Amino acid sequence: MQIFINTYGTYLHVKDDMFEIKVKDKEEKKVKINHIAAHKITSFIVSKGSAISTDAVALALKHNIDIVVVENDGHPMGRFWHSKLGSTTKIRKRQLEASLGEEGLEWVKQWIMKKLENQADYLQDLAKHRSTLLPYLQHQQDQILNYRLRIKELNGGVVQEHADMIRAMEGNSGRLYFGALSKSIHPEFAFQGRSFRPAKDPFNAMLNYCYGILYSRVERSLMLAGLDPYVGFLHRDDYNMKSLVFDFIEPYRIYAERCVFVLFSTKKVKKSFFDEIVGGVTLNAEGKPFLVENFTKFFDVQVIRYKGRNQTRANALQLEAHQFANRLIEKL
Repeated sequence: MQIFINTYGTYLHVKDDMFEIKVKDKEEKKVKINHIAAHKITSFIVSKGSAISTDAVALALKHNIDIVVVENDGHPMGRFWHSKLGSTTKIRKRQLEASLGEEGLEWVKQWIMKKLENQADYLQDLAKHRSTLLPYLQHQQDQILNYRLRIKELNGGVVQEHADMIRAMEGNSGRLYFGALSKSIHPEFAFQGRSFRPAKDPFNAMLNYCYGILYSRVERSLMLAGLDPYVGFLHRDDYNMKSLVFDFIEPYRIYAERCVFVLFSTKKVKKSFFDEIVGGVTLNAEGKPFLVENFTKFFDVQVIRYKGRNQTRANALQLEAHQFANRLIEKL
């Protein structure tokens, strides 16, 4: 179970060897208290404006529970995590070797090709129920698949030799894809491409928040698999840049996009979920719990077919991270 703490003034501490969460209820002017056993929790996602006791941090570390501190837009700022590697150092050594060689290019191609394939598949799904947009959506889909083919045909050399080309085709595909999503949504919520920090419209505000949750989940999966989140393949090794998280997340961005689009297209999103800020909009105290509840259900509860078995999307992500780590050390 993932616990999201979004309410200003919430206090997380320990009582009777259990987590105790105190939340101030402004309307009823009293404090609500919940007790949760540690074995039922996998992670805490905590927004700014909350307090955590060191006993709560220690209990979380003891039970391998992730505590992630996030910005108001859901982007993770940092986390409390034990100092163990999670696996053998051989994985990290091989990860570094792979990132610098021809093998790295093949991994990057797989991740980006899967991302573009997901985008094309989703446009195909949308076209089934939008007859007036069918020719347009098919055209966008075909162009995205053409970019995917061009990436597939890249051969030889290391990632750095093809990085600019890959980023260009990925960016062009993204503009086609999000343009198509905007045309497919109710005109009231149409948007002009991607925007962040701040989001310029409600769709991007929700999508950015979901991506933030996904970043933290991808990072956790990589660490549990024994991988170093900072050693990436395509994204640059800038200061404090979790490059592998930004590489590995690409095939899974579709989870956030499908969840958010469905909420808009089924008219569940209200304008009251958003506040205007300088230069854009942000999710407010009404909108965040709504989105978190729906995305958590989509990601952690609903099942998909994964390699012949029913799995939650969260489990599938974790299995893919372990498979990636195992593939790396198979070459030893």
